[in-house]
Amino acid sequence: MTIRLWRNLLVTAVLGLCGAVPPALAQSPDPLPSWNDSAVKTDILDFVARVTTDGSPDYVPPQDRIATFDNDGTLWVEQPLYTQFVFVIDRVKAVSNQHPEWKTKEPFKSALDGNTEKLLTYGEKGAIALITATHSGMTTVEFNDTVGDWLKTAKHPRFKRPYTDLTYKPMIELLEYLRANGFTTFIVSGGGIEFMRAYTEQCYGIPPWHVVGSAGKTEFRLWDASPTLVKLPDLLFFDDGPGKAEGINHYIGRQPIFAFGNSIGDKEMLEWTANCKGLCFMGLVHHDDAVREYAYEPDSDVGRFPVTLMEHAEANAWDVVSMKNDWKTIFSWGEGRP
Repeated sequence: MTIRLWRNLLVTAVLGLCGAVPPALAQSPDPLPSWNDSAVKTDILDFVARVTTDGSPDYVPPQDRIATFDNDGTLWVEQPLYTQFVFVIDRVKAVSNQHPEWKTKEPFKSALDGNTEKLLTYGEKGAIALITATHSGMTTVEFNDTVGDWLKTAKHPRFKRPYTDLTYKPMIELLEYLRANGFTTFIVSGGGIEFMRAYTEQCYGIPPWHVVGSAGKTEFRLWDASPTLVKLPDLLFFDDGPGKAEGINHYIGRQPIFAFGNSIGDKEMLEWTANCKGLCFMGLVHHDDAVREYAYEPDSDVGRFPVTLMEHAEANAWDVVSMKNDWKTIFSWGEGRP
């Protein structure tokens, strides 16, 4: 019996005594069945074994087993547009009758015309303008209900399925595997924190209080004698690039020992993780499967993975997942062929 097989069977037995055997471990000695037996999978299994085995020089106590994951492009689909951006465009259309000036005012005009190519040229500034106009003034309860209703009906333009179906099965297995081995998993994403909290527990088993994201300011008000929180048009925190490392420190308070991303916006999160005191793991998902999902260009407007990031990953021994070669299955509902 191999050491890896022995370890997985032992973990299953121990968890069984606690009445908490995850399906992936209960049904198979392989906790990552949707992953091909590649170097990345071996590195993940080896890392988890080393930091969770008592007596190992790399042992990490459970309270310090912090794992952070980007969301868009790392845990679910982000092409051809970030899911929240699609939601924002739909909101612009839904309330446009209240704003006739949007028919001629950018970036609203491009959103209404469906001109996403031009819309993307407005960058972060344009996105913030759309988000501010469509999100502010609502109560947090109203916003959560609006997001929940949208997720029930909105479908991806290529795969014709709800966005909540388009999570990556190998990454779901990885989240479950880490939690089964005493890790606490967090999402650290540039997406809106309240938007993500509407589905992360359902999709990933990650509760709302383990979600770190970009956030707008809110204000406590009394409406009809009822206390409410109203969303304001001001940015509180932008969780991308350096902001991810800052957000981890601010909201989590512990340095991760395991981190996964997929774009240049995750570089600082992985660098912060690489600075941990002991053994740490840094991973990137590389979108290179145009048949089952998408193959990104290095300068893509969505999920940019420039050549310099690949070079940085190779120079620092970060693990890079090839979706084409490392994953047997892409989506949780199947191969994802259109």
